[in-house]
Amino acid sequence: MQAVTGTPTIDVVVLSQGDRHTETLHALKSARSQTGVDVRLILVGNGWEPHGFPDDVQTIYLEENVGPAEGRNIGASHGTSEFVLFLDNDAWLRDSNALSYAIGRLRADQRLALVHARVADTDGVTVRRWVPRAHVGDPGVGGPAFAVCEGVVVVRRTAYEEVGGFPGSFFFGHEGIELAWRLRDHGWELVYDPAVVIHHPATAATRHDLYWRLNSRNRVWVARRNLPWPLAVVYVAVWAAITVLRNWRDPDSLRAWFAGFREGVTTDPGGRRPIRWRTVLRLARLGQPPII
Repeated sequence: MQAVTGTPTIDVVVLSQGDRHTETLHALKSARSQTGVDVRLILVGNGWEPHGFPDDVQTIYLEENVGPAEGRNIGASHGTSEFVLFLDNDAWLRDSNALSYAIGRLRADQRLALVHARVADTDGVTVRRWVPRAHVGDPGVGGPAFAVCEGVVVVRRTAYEEVGGFPGSFFFGHEGIELAWRLRDHGWELVYDPAVVIHHPATAATRHDLYWRLNSRNRVWVARRNLPWPLAVVYVAVWAAITVLRNWRDPDSLRAWFAGFREGVTTDPGGRRPIRWRTVLRLARLGQPPII
């Protein structure tokens, strides 16, 4: 594959439901201030019509909230740049050279699909649960990435489109796991690079009312869609056991989780494209077999 030269272009896709207006402006400003790259700003109003933003922000109005996964797909489809940064609307890039650095890595390695940032909270402390490795270890050390935190990642557009983007039917939850697995199955590499720092408040996903149901439903769906059947059964069983052990003192959450589990088993996950066994073996050799 021939290396691309010239000033790189990158679409920065930000989602909003009309909340966090000040934070959204800050997120866009941090992208606008990037050096060495041609930044195109795309703001998706998920069930909200964006207004009050500078002229350099392309706005997209979605009449209903289609969820973060499909919202990001729609945002990316309105751009044509070589790369895409998916940035949460309450996050911001710490350094003005962050995108040029990440793109430098992507251009230097034509099999590299994405660069995953190190996520630090508002005090600068790394949020360990968002380090995309099975064994976090020292979050200051980079290496292969095995999942995607969807709002803090730079992606090569051709790779993203090749695997069909995020699974929009998921609404939110585990869409980054599917993207990572499918990229690996297509032969792409994924890297976590702590030199790229994105600040993000250390919020908990459980703050969302739908969390427990969608967490469970999508855990089943991601297995049904992507794993060979023996592994799909093991994957779902392992996560059911982990969830019960972690939350046995919270029966209300467990009831919602098992309701989502039933939904995941009984409803159509929207297509099945299992990864190859050689991809499973490669993930295992890298230290992240797709069973947990």
